[in-house]
Amino acid sequence: MKNKNPHWGSSLDDWLKEEGWYEEFNATREKQRIAQQIEAAMKQRKITKKRMAELMKTSRTQVDKLLNPNDGNVTIETLHRAAAVVGKRFEYTLV
Repeated sequence: MKNKNPHWGSSLDDWLKEEGWYEEFNATREKQRIAQQIEAAMKQRKITKKRMAELMKTSRTQVDKLLNPNDGNVTIETLHRAAAVVGKRFEYTLV
């Protein structure tokens, strides 16, 4: 008789938690979602990365970091400024 797979029927989230990767994966997923929304708003308003940097009073490198889902070193202040430039408001909550 075969042994049952202990992961059979469990979710991806359960497996990521068991492996200790859930928090990192979830943070990257959320950062990717935010970056995609900012980038879409930039395209809608026809704002280039260079112009975005000028409007945010920051460097083009910082805008690249903002739009890179694998770079977690973006401050809340930066997210608020970026949202304001594209006519949006950045909101966050603890759940």
